[in-house]
Amino acid sequence: MTQRLLAWWRHPEFQLGLREMAAVSPGLAAWGLMTGVAMVKSGMSPVEAVAMSLLVFAGSSQLAAIPLIAAGAPIWVIWATAFCVNLRFVVFSAHMRPYLMHLPLRWRLFNGYLTADLSYVMFTKRFHHPATDVVGQRAQLAYLGGGSLFNWCSWQFASLLGIALAESIPSQWGLGFAGILALLGVGCSLASSNLRRVSAGVAAMAAVAAFALPFKLNIVAAIAAAVALCLMMEQLPIARPTPPAKRPP
Repeated sequence: MTQRLLAWWRHPEFQLGLREMAAVSPGLAAWGLMTGVAMVKSGMSPVEAVAMSLLVFAGSSQLAAIPLIAAGAPIWVIWATAFCVNLRFVVFSAHMRPYLMHLPLRWRLFNGYLTADLSYVMFTKRFHHPATDVVGQRAQLAYLGGGSLFNWCSWQFASLLGIALAESIPSQWGLGFAGILALLGVGCSLASSNLRRVSAGVAAMAAVAAFALPFKLNIVAAIAAAVALCLMMEQLPIARPTPPAKRPP
């Protein structure tokens, strides 16, 4: 394992993944800092907050679960909310399967833990198709490892800093607004097609319409509406241009 990590570290694609992820790290840091503060402010102990940051490593589901934990919601509601928020990783996993299936199970699990929204988006933008040769596979894994590792480090550093400084940071600083801006930046980067943009708009409208539901269940309603819309739109026939008629010889 150590030799494989060293080989990735020395690969040019690993360094490229680090540099490109560093360009978006300020937004991740703001989001992670706000999440760390929110965990402690919600009543979690520092040990519990650190454990959640390291083990869960999913900012959107953490932010969705924190108010439910603070409100004493039933455990099934917390689990269901976190599950629905993280359903997008099922799609990510299905897409990444051809890229990673040649790896042993422990490495696939390790990559699954490290891969997040932005690392997935940046990887799939750079590599549209899985490589079929060993050299290409190494390059793809090195780039994914560089981006994912920087993403994990920046998130954990900011989150742990937020946990450590939670009691000394006044709420007037507006960290919640900074977190919203970070989430908005992530969402805009993922809206790379008309279908994704339409589903995001539908999810936003459904969340507002169902805002009165208890335990933040409007989030679940928004996800359900967006998923249902996408499934219906994918079944619609695609209009293709009619090829020009051939002239007789």
